[in-house]
Amino acid sequence: MDNRINETRRKISVLRADMSEVEGSIRSQIKHDLDCTESAMRLMAMRQELAALIGEWKAAGGRDRLPTVEVQLKENHRPPAKSEKPRAVVRR
Repeated sequence: MDNRINETRRKISVLRADMSEVEGSIRSQIKHDLDCTESAMRLMAMRQELAALIGEWKAAGGRDRLPTVEVQLKENHRPPAKSEKPRAVVRR
């Protein structure tokens, strides 16, 4: 059961990343005054697929809260910054 839940979460994560790319494409097309109908339809289909995956995840027993894109962006995945030692200044 856990494998199925984890697999569904992985699919959701990949789909969200793909959706983000399509959203960027739509923004670019709008910025250049191009028709974004095809990209928008693809994004709507992805949203339907995401809803189905979330339903599948819940049916398999998924109880955790799924992180939103905003939460994922706020997480700090960088290694801790190295602190520099203050340098001694030699005066003559």
